[in-house]
Amino acid sequence: MALNTTPYFANVKRAVVKIGSNVLTAPGSLNEKAIRSISRQISQLMDRGIDVILVSSGAMASGLKKIGLTKRPEEIPKRQAVAAVGQAGLMLAYEKAFGRYQKKVAQILLTSEDLSNRKRYLNARNTFVTLLSWHIVPIINENDTVAVESIKFGDNDYLSARICLMLDADILILLTDIDGLYTKDPRSNHDAKLIQTITTISKKIQQMANDIPGALGTGGMSSKIKAARTVTSAGIPMVIANGGVPNILTKLFSGRQHGTYFIPKQKRLASKKCWIAYNLKPKGALRVDAGALNALILNGKSLLPIGITSVEDDFEAGAPVDIISADGQVVGIGLVNYGSADIRKIMGLKTSQIADCLGQKTYDEIIHRDNLAITHQE
Repeated sequence: MALNTTPYFANVKRAVVKIGSNVLTAPGSLNEKAIRSISRQISQLMDRGIDVILVSSGAMASGLKKIGLTKRPEEIPKRQAVAAVGQAGLMLAYEKAFGRYQKKVAQILLTSEDLSNRKRYLNARNTFVTLLSWHIVPIINENDTVAVESIKFGDNDYLSARICLMLDADILILLTDIDGLYTKDPRSNHDAKLIQTITTISKKIQQMANDIPGALGTGGMSSKIKAARTVTSAGIPMVIANGGVPNILTKLFSGRQHGTYFIPKQKRLASKKCWIAYNLKPKGALRVDAGALNALILNGKSLLPIGITSVEDDFEAGAPVDIISADGQVVGIGLVNYGSADIRKIMGLKTSQIADCLGQKTYDEIIHRDNLAITHQE
């Protein structure tokens, strides 16, 4: 039975649209026809009062053509140089395409480090909000020129998910070269079936995605599932659809069924908790017992020392750490009020015993609920 998608689009005020390499790449160059089509549809959405943030691949394809290379180089410095050359051509193509509809564009290049730093994160958010208030289309890509492995997002799918959370978007749309998530790779299996609706991202769903690699770029279906897990756990729906379908955005926003829809949690994460959950790299982990787990997940409580059973790695007060259940599942992440050495001393104790153990009590909570993001999906 097809999902009624109208409710997911009827009230959208802000959307993040990510366009993959396969959609934007023609033999040996950019697919400028696709760029013109997407730009027209986004312009029409903007004319309806909808903010649209565009995350776009394609810099590598543009650079290869300009330089005269036939394939992407293996060496990282050369790939970064190709992307630097291609980014200018990509933006020029978008500027021309949106200019037909009297729309201006702005280029924003980001690294993961930009979003992990709270001050830079907020500065970037303010820039986006200003551009949208001026009815300018922000076009985002990873900053391939300076990004190295430790600060890379990994792919534009995950980048788009993090942008979606940063800007409190109402939906994330990933446009790729196949119709959505299939039970098998449809390019090599004729009996593959499209999955129209996903309510829970199970291990089975993840395995289906792992078996469908991407032909170009660093994405593939597995990275799209990671993006879906990120946004749906924060209460935001996502759709994977075929960017080659004529007027695909127009059809989606009219309520037509296309692609695979990921149903979100009913409760949305607050902006600060989204930043904690998806922009910070954990420095360690705290394993908790069943009682603490229920208090955190079901009752929205803070994490107290009595519920902690073990501490992994060494970290200082204020560090982000994973919260792990007794069976080893990561259920959330939070900012600790105490360093690992002190937590090891007071874990399992009541809050009234903290001062006697440490000589002082700065906080009752190891992690206050305001600094705790639960990412567990039922």
